[in-house]
Amino acid sequence: MADQSRDESRNDSRYDNARDARWQARWEEAGVFRAADESGKPKTMILEMFPYPSGRIHMGHVRNYTMGDVLARARRMQGHAVLHPMGWDAFGMPAENAAMERKVHPGEWTRANIATMRQQLKRLGLAIDWSREFATCDPDYYGHEQALFIDLYEAGLVDRRDAWVNWDPVDNTVLANEQVIDGRGWRSGALVERRKLTQWFLKITAFADELAADLATLDQWPEKVRLMQENWIGKSKGLKFRFRIEAPLPGGPDGFDVFTTRPDTLFGASFAGIAIDHPLAVAVAERSAEAAAFIADCRASGTAAEELETAEKKGFDTGLSVVHPLDPSRRLPVFIANFVLMDYGTGAIFGCPAHDQRDLDFARKYMLPVPRVVAAAGEETLPIGDEAYTGPGKLINSGFLDGMEVEAAKAAVIARAEAEGWGKGTTIFRLRDWGVSRQRYWGTPIPIIHCDGCGPVPVPRAQLPVVLPEDVSFDRPGNPLDRHPTWRHVDCPSCGKPARRETDTLDTFVDSSWYFLRFASQPADRPFDRAEAESWLPVAQYIGGVEHAILHLLYSRFFTRALASIGKIGITEPFRGLFTQGMVTHETYKGAEGQWLEPGQIEKRGEAAIEIATGAPVNVGRTEKMSKSKKNVVDPDSILDRYGADAVRWFMLSDSPPERDLAWSMAGIEGAHRFVQRLWRIARLASEGGEGRDEALDRLLHKAIDGITQDIDRLQFNKAVARAYELANAIEKAKPGASRTEAGETLLRLVAPMVPHVAEEAWAMLGKTGLIADAPWPVADPALLVVDEVTYAIQMNGKLRDTLSLPKGLPRPDVEAAALASPKVQQLAAGATPKKVIVVPDRLVNIVL
Repeated sequence: MADQSRDESRNDSRYDNARDARWQARWEEAGVFRAADESGKPKTMILEMFPYPSGRIHMGHVRNYTMGDVLARARRMQGHAVLHPMGWDAFGMPAENAAMERKVHPGEWTRANIATMRQQLKRLGLAIDWSREFATCDPDYYGHEQALFIDLYEAGLVDRRDAWVNWDPVDNTVLANEQVIDGRGWRSGALVERRKLTQWFLKITAFADELAADLATLDQWPEKVRLMQENWIGKSKGLKFRFRIEAPLPGGPDGFDVFTTRPDTLFGASFAGIAIDHPLAVAVAERSAEAAAFIADCRASGTAAEELETAEKKGFDTGLSVVHPLDPSRRLPVFIANFVLMDYGTGAIFGCPAHDQRDLDFARKYMLPVPRVVAAAGEETLPIGDEAYTGPGKLINSGFLDGMEVEAAKAAVIARAEAEGWGKGTTIFRLRDWGVSRQRYWGTPIPIIHCDGCGPVPVPRAQLPVVLPEDVSFDRPGNPLDRHPTWRHVDCPSCGKPARRETDTLDTFVDSSWYFLRFASQPADRPFDRAEAESWLPVAQYIGGVEHAILHLLYSRFFTRALASIGKIGITEPFRGLFTQGMVTHETYKGAEGQWLEPGQIEKRGEAAIEIATGAPVNVGRTEKMSKSKKNVVDPDSILDRYGADAVRWFMLSDSPPERDLAWSMAGIEGAHRFVQRLWRIARLASEGGEGRDEALDRLLHKAIDGITQDIDRLQFNKAVARAYELANAIEKAKPGASRTEAGETLLRLVAPMVPHVAEEAWAMLGKTGLIADAPWPVADPALLVVDEVTYAIQMNGKLRDTLSLPKGLPRPDVEAAALASPKVQQLAAGATPKKVIVVPDRLVNIVL
């Protein structure tokens, strides 16, 4: 192959990207990127978040997988055994939607998309071990997931209980809070109902403290992601206390618990609030049609915490009152309030309007008192206006707390509550147990059988996987498993009597919470082999969008920790390093009638643009994330056809820091294509050989080796690209000789992870043995990294007049003498004697006349 490429390309003045496919075939035939247990080599797993098979890859995919690929290829050349796998996050609602709209089976739609996207990804020349590929909709995968679910169930980390959920009565499924828009289902538009359903839960709260504390160990994660997870887990220290109801409802509770992080402000309380799902609210609604109507109205509106934060604050006065725990002579009215959430704390609050904005908005609406109890110095008598005061200060109007700082007052209230027996210092978490039940077909069947006599019974392991039936219809909304004539009817594994399969399927986040384990180890008889998985894990570098910063990453951390707790794996954190890349963006275009236009439908003429089909002017809009809805998508296939994989990869790496958004431009891709051709020409220069050495080029080469190595290690690909340009420029200017030949060949190895196809072709053309993908990574010579000379800026009266190259560390008198001897300085000084000469070692000389 090398001889063939050398013979075919030796006289070619340009690299033909049609040769990309030949090198891709060569890598695949040789199994170059197949992970193996290479004894003695350090093992490194590089992983990008696996894609959902929606139909075709987009430029965001291209950027994401190119970044991981560069790192994987570099690590191989640096002597690592590398695992760089690919698979498909293949379950979920989009496939069911496609089944309803296109009258096809979700599996047919999904597998066709996988075939298309696999072919597109292979065109990029990714260094992937395709032998480990799987889709989460494969029974071989989800059967092992069912086994893990049973493991967790038997360990007490799974339970089934009633819970309030958002129910879409048209789609007949549970919706996450974020899928409820203005009280309506995000897809159907139907008014969402709050229902109490029996749901399966994974007990993530059992690990809440660990999940929060161990964020501090993830020092190779972005700080913003750790902070987002910390806030989501929401560890809060405060006081849990009980309000006593002065005149309880007949047969109703005599009080209710409240958790607060601000016990110091208890003297500022003017009301108590309970959630619409609170047991006391239910009891009130059973006796009051007006209360029941209020609760129904609240349930018909948005339920996401973020939405309630900005929504109008509504309340219903229950007519009940509670006794103030610090001042038994005071009574506080009890409201059912739409902004109090049952799934945080105890589902009840005390309202302190002066020092909490939501409470203030509520108090103003219902004309409740707003007593200030915390004030900065000099503001003790200032009234509270439209904004609550949440800053530091001392306590006022608070009895025994007056004059205390906030933290001291918190401790004092907790101490009194514990001494008097009405409260206790407590730590709680915002994090709730993970509800994993979904009323959908296209997901992992929950491996449970319900028996009227035995209750929930796990499916016997020998009967796994529980496979989804193929003969289902989507002619009407709802879960096809519920109406399947035979699938759900089975005998109880315990007593043998007729029973029913669980028809809910697992949240698709479960599928992606352990897939990295299956990539690392794939035995047929169990989900993974512990020793083999631990040899690859944790993932050395995980790459994906910041939109997954909370749920996917948090669930994966939990799932790994849960498996560790039952002895299945010996690690608790799945991802050692995390990188969140920016999006790929593009200008948006609208035609004369306001319709979105694709980039291929417009032609730029200077600053203006026209629609090609009509010649009408086009409104050029904001540069935004590429999306099908706004048609600002660039098809990777058309770009690959025209420019080749290496130009696409180089552009994705070169034009922006990888953590920032990348604006797509044709000028950028054309510039990347020109560099690919330059690289080919540089290889031809290197083939000319020669004997002479060029010390300056040798030093620049080793500086580039050192810099590009560090840049790739830090995922600072745009900096690596800049160094490669600098070295390329120097090579092109250099005279023929051994230094130029060595620099050209080394440049090929340095950029091979980024532009692997042209690098392979050039390597073969130079007559090198083997593949450049297998070549060793260049190592910088420390002696050539030592800077022997520095450049001094020579100023006169503060203005730059000359530059001098002088030995580094030259004594001050010698530097001064060299500066004064400069012909430019002597000409400008015109014989004048300097008043002062200021020398900054190794940087500048300022001559003051």
